[in-house]
Amino acid sequence: MDKYGRDRDWTGQTPVAYPEPAWEVLDPRFDGKQGNSTLLRIWHGTGHDAAQWTEGPVWMGDWGCLIFSDIPNHRTLRWNADDGRVTTFQHESNYANGHTRDLQGRLVACEHDSRRVTRREYDGTWTVLADRCEGKPLNAPNDAAVHADGSVWFTDPGYGTLWDYEGHRAQHELSTRVYRVDATSGELSVIAEEPMRRPNGICFSPDHTSVYVVDTGKTDGDYPANVIEFDVTADGKRAESPRVFADYSPGMTDGIRCDTQGNLWCSWGWGGPETNGVRVHAPDGTLLAILHTPEAIGNLCFGGTKRNRLFMAGSTSIYALYVNATGAALS
Repeated sequence: MDKYGRDRDWTGQTPVAYPEPAWEVLDPRFDGKQGNSTLLRIWHGTGHDAAQWTEGPVWMGDWGCLIFSDIPNHRTLRWNADDGRVTTFQHESNYANGHTRDLQGRLVACEHDSRRVTRREYDGTWTVLADRCEGKPLNAPNDAAVHADGSVWFTDPGYGTLWDYEGHRAQHELSTRVYRVDATSGELSVIAEEPMRRPNGICFSPDHTSVYVVDTGKTDGDYPANVIEFDVTADGKRAESPRVFADYSPGMTDGIRCDTQGNLWCSWGWGGPETNGVRVHAPDGTLLAILHTPEAIGNLCFGGTKRNRLFMAGSTSIYALYVNATGAALS
């Protein structure tokens, strides 16, 4: 079987031997974390239901489902764990991209078209957390993470306003930044600008002393494709001392998540079939393992009843795999 999964039977009718052959272990520290589990394509829409670009997966344990975006189709979908059915969670999603959950379990969404970050309240209404800075509209928020103090940190690279495919073309009035929304006051502050060109995926280390931010500047040409690590100040309000945690050339990463051991799980793609999948890094940046998939993985999250199931938004599909690791955050 091709290790990239291009000739794999995704119907589940052909047995796959354990350990999952799509794993490539590069460091003995990862041995045993693969788990006895098979990589599954749990959803791949066809015809009218086909997805154009899946993104922003978030596990909703209290609902027993995975919420994810289909950005170009202007909708958010829901995969039910009980029966595997996929239904529309939100029509006209404002071309929402990344999702997370706050400390109260409320869904937070980064909306491209409306150029804002919103929060879904318990009654189903939406509250705007941020839509402007310095009196100017945000570019197009992309992904978000929640700090232990309840503040929402998000990236604003502006992809949703660069063209009409994932939103609508619009002029940027602000530089590309990472922002913080205070949990108490709602105040919006700039966390970081340099050295990133297109800040994208974001997540915190388990102890919240570091924040990782993906720079997908490579989409603009001869620019980096890095994961940048920042120190989070003791008051949780600033990020400082940026340094390259991992270089993803010739491909790129996008969405990222940490497990409880501090390992960083990074989506991977955009460099040919050999760069499609997930890469796992130790806290010191060492590449531990690669999970190969047939499609580029744009984002991922941990979920399931034990938070040990890795869900991957893979271009036009959703993939899932049980792993011997536990997600560190709510999403």
